[in-house]
Amino acid sequence: MTLTVQAAAPHHSAGLVALFQRTESPCFCRWWHFDGDKNAWLDRCANRPDQSRDELERALALGNGEARGMVALDDGGTLIGWMKLTPASGVPKLFEQRLYKGLPCLSGPRGAVWVIGCFLIDEAWRRQGVAGALLDAGIALAQRAGASSLEAFPRRADDVPAEAQWTGPYALYRARGFEVVHEETPYPVLRLPLGSAP
Repeated sequence: MTLTVQAAAPHHSAGLVALFQRTESPCFCRWWHFDGDKNAWLDRCANRPDQSRDELERALALGNGEARGMVALDDGGTLIGWMKLTPASGVPKLFEQRLYKGLPCLSGPRGAVWVIGCFLIDEAWRRQGVAGALLDAGIALAQRAGASSLEAFPRRADDVPAEAQWTGPYALYRARGFEVVHEETPYPVLRLPLGSAP
């Protein structure tokens, strides 16, 4: 298996849209930027996924940060993996959720903190190291960008199916040195201080 991992760019637009369509994921990575509530979001996913698709394409074209992340391509150039990677300031909705709102571990200076929002891996490529390759490249990119730390919000529970691990597998983060800074099963908060990243 040969993988190429790159920072998402406008020329990845068609491949990224195709990945979401192929995996029947109508979100097009827009949940963190959607203003409505969960019911409105479910309605959009069910009835108007083209709006989310168009917003993703527009964000990639503009390079405005809402489509910041890493993409993985196979040796034929097909885009087979995505990881949303962005400064914490780019996804305020994440920190407004009931699970994370007001946590002491998420207080203090946050200007240099980056977060992992989600993963999406082509079903044919799952459990073949794609998520790990995306994460490794993302750690390196965040370091180069001057991030002080990288935070992750995995779901930690037994027998969690792949499609429910869209924020990334807990074990993947722990294997790369992420520390548990808030232990709340099944939704811990993990952090990698980038000064000590591998």
